Amino acid sequence: MTLRLILIRHAKSSWSDPFADDHARVLNDRGRASAEAIGTWMAAERYLPDVVLCSDAIRTQETAALILPSLDPHPKLELNSTIYHASPDTILALLHRQTAQTVAVIGHNPGIGMLANMLVRVPPKHHRFSDYPTCATTVIDFDGENWMQAKARTGYCKDFVVPRDLIGTSAQDIE
Repeated sequence: MTLRLILIRHAKSSWSDPFADDHARVLNDRGRASAEAIGTWMAAERYLPDVVLCSDAIRTQETAALILPSLDPHPKLELNSTIYHASPDTILALLHRQTAQTVAVIGHNPGIGMLANMLVRVPPKHHRFSDYPTCATTVIDFDGENWMQAKARTGYCKDFVVPRDLIGTSAQDIE
């Protein structure tokens, strides 16, 4: 059996209020466009999770809210406070408890990017994989009967994309 993991870093958030609580930061316009583009891409490629584990931060919830409408059937969304700035090991422990065949996780760097780098046998040749920018998305397949078998260097990178691959960039968007 093939298990599929889709790791998504939240979309670009706003820093318009430098005193805002980090957990409460919202997406900016570029982030909203990026999340919608990732949802469209996932639907077109048929990367359809059964369940989405999502940090309870506002920016991750907004990212999910913009991705999920493109997906049919709609996956079950589970908010989880432990994903907020979680380590790769914490996210992996949550994954090990899953029973769905295809699981997506929407989280934060550095944990989500580190987990993607840790799980794949061979990283994609994409120049942004190592720094895992906002809304970067990796699709990783595992051979196994259950998620407990997902360990370091056991996954096959099926795909990796960043929003700029899908919608391009403009001068004001350069990070």
